[in-house]
Amino acid sequence: MMRSLLIGFAVALAMIAGAPPAGAAPGPNRIPPLLRPHFSFQGVFGRYNKAALKRGFEVFHQVCSNCHALNRVDYHSLSAVGLTKAQIKALAAERQIQAGPNAEGKMFMRPGRPSDPYIPPFPNAEAAAAVYGAAPPDLSLMAVQRKGGPDFIYSILMGFVPAPKGVSLPPNKFYNEYFPGHAISMPPPLAPGAVTYADGTKATVPQMAHDVVTFLNWAAQPHLDERKALGLRVLGFVAFLTILFYALKRQIWKNVDQRD
Repeated sequence: MMRSLLIGFAVALAMIAGAPPAGAAPGPNRIPPLLRPHFSFQGVFGRYNKAALKRGFEVFHQVCSNCHALNRVDYHSLSAVGLTKAQIKALAAERQIQAGPNAEGKMFMRPGRPSDPYIPPFPNAEAAAAVYGAAPPDLSLMAVQRKGGPDFIYSILMGFVPAPKGVSLPPNKFYNEYFPGHAISMPPPLAPGAVTYADGTKATVPQMAHDVVTFLNWAAQPHLDERKALGLRVLGFVAFLTILFYALKRQIWKNVDQRD
């Protein structure tokens, strides 16, 4: 009897050890663990790297903005990533935005202004879907909306590989290791040298992916540095009060005669 129980227990352990992790699909649909590069803004003491922020905006502006919107970011806020007022004004004027009505009651197109949100490449989602089959998502909050956040975006950018042997993709789809189902509509957006960095940094795919993820995290959390600094000041104040009250308690009770 005991021997049968031990054999059954051993078989159960073997089955558990050989089973795929919970939530992971077997075979070709299995998603590998996300890549986890180091970002300067991670951790309690992490802060945005200003050089990486500016390079990341260059990648977004030269590559990503041809398809994706950034509706929650105004042009004038880009001063935080290192752009001057003149650069911001010229950048906003590169695209046209609908305005009006004018004195005749008609809508018209005008150049963008620093006070405008970053002007998207298409006037509406339907126009974008007509070109790509589906409207590319707005990237303003992508770094906080997706599970995995920055790691997810970085992994997607780095995950374009040839489809494994025997795997066929639907028309106009591309194979990505980290995208659910692996068939993604977005073609590989990054290629070596796709961007010429103003600071002379070599534009490798990992470098561009790292920089644009830094920028997109800033787009979603532009006040992250300030929040962390405030949190540390609050913790320091609480620690000071704790020490002060402990010293006060000892001072009050030191001469009290303790009796049962």
